[in-house]
Amino acid sequence: MELDAINRIYFVGIGGIGMSAIARYFAKRGCVVCGYDKTRTNLTIALEQEGILISYLDDESSLPVCFLENHEDTLIVYTPAVPKNSLILNYFKDNGFSLKKRSEVLGIISKGQFCIAVAGTHGKTTTSSMIAHILTHSGYGCTAFLGGITTNYNSNFLIGENNVVVVEADEFDRSFLTLHPDLSVITSMDADHLDIYGDAAHLHESFHLFAGQLKEGGTLFVKAGLPISNGVTYSLWENSDAYGSNIRVVDHSFVFDYHCELEEIKDLHLLLPGKHNVENAVAAISIALKLGIDTTKIKDAVASFTGVKRRFEYIVNTPGHIYIDDYAHHPEELRACFDAVRQLYPDKKLTVIFQPHLFTRTRDFADGFAEVLSSVDELILLEIYPAREIPIEGVNSALLLDKMTLGNKQILTKGAALEKIKTERPELLVTVGAGDIDTLIPQLKATLSHD
Repeated sequence: MELDAINRIYFVGIGGIGMSAIARYFAKRGCVVCGYDKTRTNLTIALEQEGILISYLDDESSLPVCFLENHEDTLIVYTPAVPKNSLILNYFKDNGFSLKKRSEVLGIISKGQFCIAVAGTHGKTTTSSMIAHILTHSGYGCTAFLGGITTNYNSNFLIGENNVVVVEADEFDRSFLTLHPDLSVITSMDADHLDIYGDAAHLHESFHLFAGQLKEGGTLFVKAGLPISNGVTYSLWENSDAYGSNIRVVDHSFVFDYHCELEEIKDLHLLLPGKHNVENAVAAISIALKLGIDTTKIKDAVASFTGVKRRFEYIVNTPGHIYIDDYAHHPEELRACFDAVRQLYPDKKLTVIFQPHLFTRTRDFADGFAEVLSSVDELILLEIYPAREIPIEGVNSALLLDKMTLGNKQILTKGAALEKIKTERPELLVTVGAGDIDTLIPQLKATLSHD
């Protein structure tokens, strides 16, 4: 289906971060946009306030009249996270509607436009958001579909007046293979989603295919050390094509220099902590330079980028208490998060609440989780958030706890964790996980906001 032929569009699973960005795009185009999700959240409430009709009942009786009949200008978008027995999804299937996955719709939108796509098992949300911010802040402009809520714009969707589109290219379910970018970035290829891929070799195969999706004359930027040989490399190492150096912490902010063959930018200030975010910034700056954006504008944009919600997000920052929330749910993401915390607050006791995400991920990376979680000072472990999965016998949070070398550790319910924090009021708290651990944030914030 061509983009201009779509006038009515229904999203099954509209509350997903990627789905909601596309819903906002079609609403801006003046299409009739409706959707279903099983849970009302802050994000779906925001969509409702923007004029999008959302139902929380999985039944055809909840469908608007204009979606009960199949029309040529109607498109149904769904996410693989929606159960296959969904009544609404099967109504559309049984009645011959045109159905496409979210990733396929991104392919339709970006077709014919100048596409910048960022892929990676981690780092892609921050990097794509940073690129979108630099392009927007500098006046270059872009339309962006992001995997997180940017704090600069309080949205996962930006709209520009030119034909440049920035997309977060998701490796889950091989969905990024619908894209054909002009510029692309691969931030990481650590094993993940093994419930889909089976092993790291098949995951790497998909990234190689993505690298080959570039349009003729396009450029791939790839983090140095990854097993892809046909791109411009970036890292924090001097032997890369583009790199960051002279990294230091000044007043709890990271400052660094950028280098590539044709350009050097000194004393860049980055509000996002951690060397991994400096590396993400190197990739974003490289894209901006490729587009010909002035270095002064790039430097100003980097300094003004405030990040993405749930990516090292400061919830409380007072003299008595620091509380940071992060979406990290893979051992390497946890490691990067904890390293950044230690660099910023080396003398404070680090208390962590972690909610594992998915039984398969917990099983596949149990040793890695145990190692990195053992590096904190005190750990509160919640039970596994199952998301789309059914339980696996013997795979639970106790599995991780038994493997850890840390002494100060325990498994608690969310309620018990809140009570413990209320009693102990730690000076440095980090909550991490991709499940529903974020529902604890308001109460934890209230507890620690007052010294």
